[in-house]
Amino acid sequence: MLYKQVVYMAMVGSFPFNSFLSGVLSCFRTAVLAVCLRIQVNKENKEFKDLPPERAFADSVLCRLVLHLVIMNFLG
Repeated sequence: MLYKQVVYMAMVGSFPFNSFLSGVLSCFRTAVLAVCLRIQVNKENKEFKDLPPERAFADSVLCRLVLHLVIMNFLG
Protein backbone atom coordinates (compact mmCIF):
# COMPACT_ATOMS: atom_id res chain seq x y z
CA MET A 1 0.00 0.00 0.00
CA LEU A 2 2.83 2.35 0.78
CA TYR A 3 4.49 1.90 -2.60
CA LYS A 4 1.22 2.86 -4.32
CA GLN A 5 1.21 6.16 -2.48
CA VAL A 6 4.82 6.87 -3.40
CA VAL A 7 4.22 6.00 -7.07
CA TYR A 8 1.10 8.18 -7.13
CA MET A 9 3.01 11.11 -5.64
CA ALA A 10 5.84 10.64 -8.18
CA MET A 11 3.40 10.59 -11.10
CA VAL A 12 0.88 13.24 -10.07
CA GLY A 13 2.85 15.49 -7.76
CA SER A 14 2.86 16.32 -4.10
CA PHE A 15 0.31 19.14 -3.97
CA PRO A 16 -1.67 17.81 -1.00
CA PHE A 17 1.54 16.95 0.87
CA ASN A 18 -0.30 16.62 4.19
CA SER A 19 -2.43 13.86 2.69
CA PHE A 20 0.60 12.00 1.38
CA LEU A 21 2.49 12.40 4.63
CA SER A 22 -0.43 11.26 6.77
CA GLY A 23 -1.00 8.22 4.54
CA VAL A 24 2.64 7.16 4.75
CA LEU A 25 2.87 7.70 8.50
CA SER A 26 -0.41 5.85 9.02
CA CYS A 27 1.00 2.80 7.21
CA PHE A 28 4.15 2.81 9.31
CA ARG A 29 2.36 3.35 12.61
CA THR A 30 -0.22 0.66 11.90
CA ALA A 31 2.62 -1.79 11.24
CA VAL A 32 4.33 -0.78 14.50
CA LEU A 33 1.09 -1.28 16.44
CA ALA A 34 0.63 -4.72 14.89
CA VAL A 35 4.17 -5.71 15.92
CA CYS A 36 3.53 -4.46 19.45
CA LEU A 37 0.36 -6.51 19.67
CA ARG A 38 2.18 -9.64 18.49
CA ILE A 39 4.91 -9.09 21.07
CA GLN A 40 2.38 -8.71 23.89
CA VAL A 41 0.33 -11.77 22.87
CA ASN A 42 3.33 -14.07 22.37
CA LYS A 43 3.39 -16.74 25.11
CA GLU A 44 7.18 -17.07 24.98
CA ASN A 45 7.72 -13.42 25.93
CA LYS A 46 8.42 -13.22 29.67
CA GLU A 47 7.87 -9.47 30.00
CA PHE A 48 4.13 -9.61 29.29
CA LYS A 49 3.28 -12.94 30.90
CA ASP A 50 0.85 -11.33 33.38
CA LEU A 51 -0.96 -9.36 30.66
CA PRO A 52 -4.09 -11.13 29.38
CA PRO A 53 -4.50 -11.24 25.59
CA GLU A 54 -7.85 -9.44 25.83
CA ARG A 55 -6.18 -6.47 27.50
CA ALA A 56 -3.45 -6.37 24.84
CA PHE A 57 -6.09 -6.44 22.10
CA ALA A 58 -8.12 -3.69 23.79
CA ASP A 59 -4.99 -1.54 24.11
CA SER A 60 -4.23 -2.10 20.44
CA VAL A 61 -7.75 -1.12 19.37
CA LEU A 62 -7.63 2.02 21.51
CA CYS A 63 -4.23 3.02 20.10
CA ARG A 64 -5.44 2.48 16.53
CA LEU A 65 -8.51 4.60 17.21
CA VAL A 66 -6.36 7.43 18.54
CA LEU A 67 -3.98 7.03 15.58
CA HIS A 68 -6.80 7.35 13.07
CA LEU A 69 -8.26 10.37 14.86
CA VAL A 70 -4.87 12.08 14.75
CA ILE A 71 -4.44 11.23 11.07
CA MET A 72 -7.92 12.56 10.23
CA ASN A 73 -7.10 15.77 12.13
CA PHE A 74 -3.81 16.10 10.24
CA LEU A 75 -5.55 15.73 6.88
CA GLY A 76 -7.81 18.70 7.46
